[in-house]
Amino acid sequence: MTASALPDETITGYDVWHCALPVTGRRDHGIGTVAGTVEVIILRLTGESGLAGFGEASPWTVFTGTPEASFAALERYFRPLVLGRKVSERDAIMGEAARAVVHCTEAKAALDTALLDLAGKCAGKPAWSFLGEKCRESIPLSCSIASPDFDADRALLERLQADGVRIVKLKGGFRDHAFDMERIAYIRDRYPAMAIRLDYNQGLSREQALRQVPEAAGYGLDFIEQPVAAGDHRTMAELRTMIDVPLLADESVFGPEDIQRAIAEGWCDGVSVKIMKAGSLSRAQQVARMAAGAGLSAYGGDMFETGLAHLAGTHMIAATPEITLGCEFYQARYFLAEDLLAEPFPFSNGAIPVPDGPGLGIDPDMEKVQGYAVNGPGNGPGARAA
Repeated sequence: MTASALPDETITGYDVWHCALPVTGRRDHGIGTVAGTVEVIILRLTGESGLAGFGEASPWTVFTGTPEASFAALERYFRPLVLGRKVSERDAIMGEAARAVVHCTEAKAALDTALLDLAGKCAGKPAWSFLGEKCRESIPLSCSIASPDFDADRALLERLQADGVRIVKLKGGFRDHAFDMERIAYIRDRYPAMAIRLDYNQGLSREQALRQVPEAAGYGLDFIEQPVAAGDHRTMAELRTMIDVPLLADESVFGPEDIQRAIAEGWCDGVSVKIMKAGSLSRAQQVARMAAGAGLSAYGGDMFETGLAHLAGTHMIAATPEITLGCEFYQARYFLAEDLLAEPFPFSNGAIPVPDGPGLGIDPDMEKVQGYAVNGPGNGPGARAA
């Protein structure tokens, strides 16, 4: 596996925005609800050439952390580690960031993304080229079915069918078991070509999981994801012996350290790989490779992201053959009222094409970033002059 060398571009500018973007509806998950707005942090690194690289932190307070923590990590703690350094020092910078702030994996993912985006623009190469060889031209898209109003999701299913999307992931565990089974049966009956996955997002107790998950497995699902709390490895391991459907881990596996334990203790058949959990694109790749080495599957998950973070995940998966179950980069197209990218996030016939342009391939629209910013250069309390 050959990766391109990083350019010796000096980083001379560093700007951070905290943005709140409106969404089109409500989405319920086992551990919480998302409605009204989603909050993301945008980082811009400017090089001595005048070129700029962008990254996004996409936290969720009940899962990975708060937007305020991501903003503080990037604005206060990572800034002095980056300004005046060269893009070619990426590994050293990311190592120092890991030691400077505990957790805040989303902020670290944003920093890594911005470094790779700037590197690609300076070198005239796509970001994936710094992560290895491209192993695929496109990535099948999965879209989540998560509205408490199933009529809204019926309309979404019609749209997905027309768009060529052939994978859906039902969010369960936020209401009752009958509602989960009703929706699975509806999709199986009306859309027989759709692959169905079921994600509880930790929504079940141990007792509920041991009773409900085996019944759900009888519907011929692709996989069942994280039925119980992240730390309940005992129930995960027990469920594996009760069902024939692969059992995947999400909230219980953030980085390489977690997947190592999951493999050793045998409590999942696969893993959701997310750069926001792993803390960098390279660490996300490491999770996928460790999983595959132990015979576990992997897919490209995400948080509540704009197209900018979707692009980062796309480039990571493009150079990671171990991720074989597609991606979930649907929010920019199906959930946000308006994306931050200057051009639409790439999509074609149910899949995400891998960009080959310099860096991530598409920049944010800075008027949109400024317009949705609640804090940052020229915006919000304590903001500095741009």
